[in-house]
Amino acid sequence: MKFSGKTVVVTGAGSGIGKEVARAFGKNGANVVIAEINETGKETERIITEEGGRARFVQTDVRNESEIIHMLKTAKELFGSLDVLINNAGVSSFKPIFELSVAEWDNILNINLRSMFIASKEAAKIMGRGGKIVNITSTRAFMSEPDSEAYAASKGGIAALTHAMAASFAPLGINVNSISPGWIETGDYDDLRQVDHEQHFSNRVGRPDDIAKACFYLCDPENDFVNAENIVVDGGMTRKMIYEH
Repeated sequence: MKFSGKTVVVTGAGSGIGKEVARAFGKNGANVVIAEINETGKETERIITEEGGRARFVQTDVRNESEIIHMLKTAKELFGSLDVLINNAGVSSFKPIFELSVAEWDNILNINLRSMFIASKEAAKIMGRGGKIVNITSTRAFMSEPDSEAYAASKGGIAALTHAMAASFAPLGINVNSISPGWIETGDYDDLRQVDHEQHFSNRVGRPDDIAKACFYLCDPENDFVNAENIVVDGGMTRKMIYEH
């Protein structure tokens, strides 16, 4: 297993994409630290352990710098290294711009963007050469619907932050990349309509394990030439011309 003995931190791993990414690394030999604000992180820890992996839930509010620093130091103390950071924690809020308060804007930016700056900076102090950082952004960094200003700004910021940090961390031998998921269904996949699937070039809506596979590619210890890159995982939707006929 490629990640045997590696220590992987996944933020926001109590549900959705983060949970599946954490499970996937656990199944492939990694020591997984689940950084999650909610008690749902305990369930992810239990699942990984029952599947034969090693995991530890460290309750973390990514809006709080000291909690991020504590979580990363705990990861190093528990497992002896910090090799991979998956910055996944995020929230979405879609609200008309004239109703969106500055406090709501700040909260979304703090969770989605500021936290990645803090976690990546602090992780880079602990990682050795060969470390990997993957930031989960969104196709909404590049395309929009109405009432998505705060979320879109945070995700666009992540894409830009990624290549900036890749430049800064290059002398340390740390790779920084991002993944932009499209429609990744984290609820009941069977409830989706046929039209939901058919609008994608891949003829299906995405699943969380599609993002886990992209993380594996970017975090492969033998893969160090993909750097400062953003990989879109959306079944082709952002390449699709849409006209009314």
